[in-house]
Amino acid sequence: MKIDFQYSTDFLAMNAPELGHTCMHLLCTAGEGSFVFNERCYRIVRNDLVVMPNPTRAKNLAAAPGMEVEWFAADNKFLQSQLPSNNYSIGGSVSLNQNPVIKLTDRQAAYLLDDFHRLRDRMDDRDLLFYRELMGSLCLTMMYDIFEPHAKREPTETHSDRTAYIVKQFLALLDTGISRTEREVRYYAERLNVSPKYLSATVKRVTGHSVSSFIDRATVTILKKKLDDERLSLTQIADQMNFNTLSYFSRYCRKLLGQSPSDYRRSLQPRYK
Repeated sequence: MKIDFQYSTDFLAMNAPELGHTCMHLLCTAGEGSFVFNERCYRIVRNDLVVMPNPTRAKNLAAAPGMEVEWFAADNKFLQSQLPSNNYSIGGSVSLNQNPVIKLTDRQAAYLLDDFHRLRDRMDDRDLLFYRELMGSLCLTMMYDIFEPHAKREPTETHSDRTAYIVKQFLALLDTGISRTEREVRYYAERLNVSPKYLSATVKRVTGHSVSSFIDRATVTILKKKLDDERLSLTQIADQMNFNTLSYFSRYCRKLLGQSPSDYRRSLQPRYK
């Protein structure tokens, strides 16, 4: 998987078509601007952070004279493969789809800018042996610095009791670790007594993400823990995770981790010239 990172100070470029596969992290450092997201207009000022998977969904961008921003965008699949084991981002993405703007303190904004600059300064070092691991570590630091103010933000409830209940129950199922063996949308729809079509449409409308993407996010944590355990062979892991064949398991690893299970395990070992 080619890992794509982009850094810019151009607010009006944040929703460029080529960024559709990325997650946008944009910090307003001066002035003010606005954009429309999910049919709602958001005004941002200094120390406002915008976090938006697939930023092409932002429309009607407008910047007042003197507005300054810095943003960093990274491939969505790569970020998902780096997510911490607490899976906070799964539930957090629900509130971000309702409101992608997080207000930061001066100190939080300074930390985040440091994160952006470290990523900017290292993103072109693709010749490094540990480039993927290096960028993953820097991205993870950035994500934790975002999780902190996001977790303390007042929750926003704008959906009906029915849709909110379905999404919360779906996420609760994922929290049990059931995706270790159950990764089909139909399974979760049956557990919630709704049709796969209804579950898919409801989750997409409330969160902006597909049911499958949430299943993958939950599974990647389980998968990495299994691969980190050297006592387990790849065949044993494939069996425990209910894959019919080792080749299917390998393809799934490439989808979630961007590399084969063998390559992932090798990446954990010291490399010597």
